[in-house]
Amino acid sequence: MTLDSDRIQWLENRFGDTVKFCEPMSRHTSLRVGGPAEALVTPENLEDLKALVEWSWNNGLSYLIIGEGTNLLVKDGGIKGIVIVLTKCLKTIVQTGMESDGLIVSASASVRMRSLCAYALKQGLEGMNFALGIPGTVGGGIMMNAGTAHGAMENVLRSITVLLPTGRTRRIPREQLDFSYRTLSWNSALTDGHRGQTVILDGCFCLRPSDSEKLKKEARTILKTRWKKQPMGWPSAGCFFKNPSSGKTAGQLIEMAGLKGKSIGGAEISSKHANFFINRHNASGADFLALMELAEETVSNKFNIDLKREVKIVGT
Repeated sequence: MTLDSDRIQWLENRFGDTVKFCEPMSRHTSLRVGGPAEALVTPENLEDLKALVEWSWNNGLSYLIIGEGTNLLVKDGGIKGIVIVLTKCLKTIVQTGMESDGLIVSASASVRMRSLCAYALKQGLEGMNFALGIPGTVGGGIMMNAGTAHGAMENVLRSITVLLPTGRTRRIPREQLDFSYRTLSWNSALTDGHRGQTVILDGCFCLRPSDSEKLKKEARTILKTRWKKQPMGWPSAGCFFKNPSSGKTAGQLIEMAGLKGKSIGGAEISSKHANFFINRHNASGADFLALMELAEETVSNKFNIDLKREVKIVGT
């Protein structure tokens, strides 16, 4: 279902300046590409978010939740329905308790990953250094089970709180979360069958007290190594493909296929790290899709390995 005049009027009356229509998604993604969203709303608090999600659900309107738009490729045709941007609400970090193996820190979904890492370092809490340099927000990091060679969200996550499209909230403990490589899932029965329409509100992390100076030294080493290997200063979505379960990494396979530095239109496979696709010069979504398909086809033909996409592709 698309937006008619009555629904447009409701959005304008309820959300005022925080709703935009035909808003280019290139302004809201780290790749800087993407056609217009039919409507884009940036709720200012949890009450607004609940009202918007419940109203959208009751009106049969699809909605896409985003944070900073990392790990996202929006096609040039744009997005039907409503894009909900969580950059003005859900921004708290607070210690909420203690377990036998550490302190429990609750971080809201739109807290930046780097802010949670900085908080842990300042408080002398061990466990989040693995996420140093990972872009985006806590909510996105949870959904992707974000990680590096130093660890992943599954190592520290103890529970999540989710918002159902009916307006109710529910806490899901770690025991009922299923982690796999770059993926988090749970039985849809836990959210009344609304697996695809739930919104992550926060995550609780178990972090261990440690020596602050030791953690900061480790952090400097991790970041120095990360920046040395990855392209800086160009719009990208982070790693484009998941690494195969064994053998060479996706970046190594793309490089061995002779595609490092290859460009289509304004999109380019980074000459510094072949699993980073960068917006070199006013790229379109179609440029990135074509480059992605070239990498998939070439790696498959040369090595008989099917690359799995890490970047989420949305739109028409």
